[in-house]
Amino acid sequence: MYDYKLDIFNAAKTALQGLEQTDVAASDAFCDYCIPCFKFAKILRKSPAAIAAEAAANIKIDGIKVEALNGYVNFTIERGAFVKNAFCGTLGEYKPLAGKTVCIDFSSVNIAKPFHIGHLMTTVIGGALCNFYRALGATVVGINHLGDFGTQFGGLISAYRRWGDEKRLNERGLDELLELYVRYHSESEKDEQIADEAREWSQKIERGDEYAVGLFDKFKSITLEQAKKVYARLNIEFDSYLGESFYVDKVAGVEQKLNAKGLLKTSDGAKIVELGDDMPPALIRRSDGASLYIARDLAAAYYRHENYGFDKCLYVVASHQALHFKQLFKVLELLGERWASDMVHVSYGMVSVEGMALSTRRGNVLYLSDVLDAAVEKALAIIAERNPELKDKNTVAESVGVGAVVFDALYDGRLKDKNFSLADALNFDGETGPYVQYTHARCNSVLTKAKYKAKKADYAELLDDEAYDVVKLLADFDDVVYSAAVKYEPSVVSRRLVKICQAFNRFYNADRIMCGGKTQDARLFLTARVAETLEYGLNLLLLDAPERM
Repeated sequence: MYDYKLDIFNAAKTALQGLEQTDVAASDAFCDYCIPCFKFAKILRKSPAAIAAEAAANIKIDGIKVEALNGYVNFTIERGAFVKNAFCGTLGEYKPLAGKTVCIDFSSVNIAKPFHIGHLMTTVIGGALCNFYRALGATVVGINHLGDFGTQFGGLISAYRRWGDEKRLNERGLDELLELYVRYHSESEKDEQIADEAREWSQKIERGDEYAVGLFDKFKSITLEQAKKVYARLNIEFDSYLGESFYVDKVAGVEQKLNAKGLLKTSDGAKIVELGDDMPPALIRRSDGASLYIARDLAAAYYRHENYGFDKCLYVVASHQALHFKQLFKVLELLGERWASDMVHVSYGMVSVEGMALSTRRGNVLYLSDVLDAAVEKALAIIAERNPELKDKNTVAESVGVGAVVFDALYDGRLKDKNFSLADALNFDGETGPYVQYTHARCNSVLTKAKYKAKKADYAELLDDEAYDVVKLLADFDDVVYSAAVKYEPSVVSRRLVKICQAFNRFYNADRIMCGGKTQDARLFLTARVAETLEYGLNLLLLDAPERM
């Protein structure tokens, strides 16, 4: 699409005395674009209304009506020109991040723990961001930083040797490991000997003891086998599964860098980096010589920068880990690494199910695969009732059920705590994944019945209010994807898709599509563009776009 915002920005910057803070925002209320003038009031020592009025009087752009209203400068583009320019490009051709490399650390499952509903947010936010950045031309490295190091794994070996059974492990897999994990934590709180034994096995893993490593590798294989099944259902793949254990022997290199800068201090036998008065020190090694999580994260950061040369490195991790990442980035800053500013903690709120927070240690865990299965089962029942003659109902139900869970997670801003409700997520008439998928299927049904073949349209037939509302929402979709990527906010895309669906359904009900002549051709063209955009957007959000529902 032609970039009207650039024309408006340049003209407004001059009218507003060259102020660089000029912000051109899309608007669907009184105009196509607007500039709020409130932030200029202190600088120019005038009221926003006066600033807007003066700016509107001085801005002249061919084909664009300029007005002042309540402290805003409003810009309304001549409809014919807008519609023509809206369809002058190809969806997805905007590649502003070509040549950039983005590492995205997300999901990061823990070995011997189930893939539960609490992993949903990091997994789908990270997966969507990977898709956004790839669509915008960047080289993306999706990293699953496995939690595969720590005393708890020694505890698991201890539990397996005390209460486990190889036959049960082979038959029950991760369910058996979870029971052992929960039992270990319960028993170790009552028996210090179990905790001591766990530490011994943990040290054996770190030293490379053949039996301990072999058993742990088996636990790891069982965990990843289950996790990869879930990832396949979510349309997610990773480029790296290097976990914590990979970086243990690289911590010494980090310590050398810290020593060279005079940053590594000793406190009660432990090795720390002091971060100033506003932050507690970063603990690199305990007094017993064991490295800490932040030390391994520092090693991982150096490894990623050296091997991938990233322009951005994102960590999609829950908001309660904010202090950890502030410390991590601060240590890198103190080390003088300029790329420290390219590292970002993409935080998100917590997940509960009908108000119940989840804790693996206590065993009240809800497997994500069970949630997906329940969603698919409910979707199948709804589809069977709505369209009993539909072929491939099971395949469609899988797409709709899984998609409902994912879309629900990505619809609200990521910082908002999420209380998951299956009934809400599967509402075909609400602001949901099934609603978007169904609208896409409706578009395809119209095009199939019309035997539509792509052709140029007379854009003058798309100037009525209902059609034009759809055009405006389609016109800048690539820019919406860019905005979602740079804000690390998938809801920017999911909410635009819902708006497109709402506008299209108003258009569908108000304007008879099969009306003959050039009007029909134009309306079918618009319907095809809606279908194309919905499919593209759904795929970016990890959802399938069934052609029939």
